[in-house]
Amino acid sequence: MSADAREQMIEQQVRAWEVLDERILDTFRKVPREAFTPPQYRFLAYADAEVPLPGGQHMLRPSVVGRLLTALELTGRERVLEIGTGSGFITACLRMLSKTVQSLEIVPELADMARRTLATRGLRDIDVVGSDAMTFEPTGRFDAIAVTASLPTYDSRWQSALAVGGRLFVVVGTAPIMEARLVRRVAEDAWTDESLFETVIDPLVHAERPVAFDF
Repeated sequence: MSADAREQMIEQQVRAWEVLDERILDTFRKVPREAFTPPQYRFLAYADAEVPLPGGQHMLRPSVVGRLLTALELTGRERVLEIGTGSGFITACLRMLSKTVQSLEIVPELADMARRTLATRGLRDIDVVGSDAMTFEPTGRFDAIAVTASLPTYDSRWQSALAVGGRLFVVVGTAPIMEARLVRRVAEDAWTDESLFETVIDPLVHAERPVAFDF
């Protein structure tokens, strides 16, 4: 893949969707998306599309990744938790912008693939854990949490794992309408919730579904 294709993605997809932080744009330049894309789909690495992954999962569109990174306001000092490693592309971007990343992935093939690619890129202080996020018990608190799959109904379990001042990015709802939200822990017992934009992404495996009504 050429540097031109990467730059075109940054300018036409990421920056065009109001991602203006130069640190984030530079991260997209430094983390080669094609390295995290399955070989048979590398022609889609810089397309504005969700790329298929093993286990029926997909890589998020670059524009959505850019908005996720923007929302978390990372400064380089944060302890980050990622729910859904996928191919490891977002994991790598999070690590470039923070101090440490712990990432959960329920699909063993994806967890192994991400570990290999991240190691090849020489990225340290990343722990990819093969785990179901719905049963995982966090150790300590996190400054930022990124949930890279959608929740049909909001689940408050992760906001409790935030440090005071911490930020949680999450997409809530069911297709065709889902809402990206930013939750901040503003005090020990208080959180704020901000609507960011609408999108549609894969649901989190084993996430709670809305109750269906029979008539």
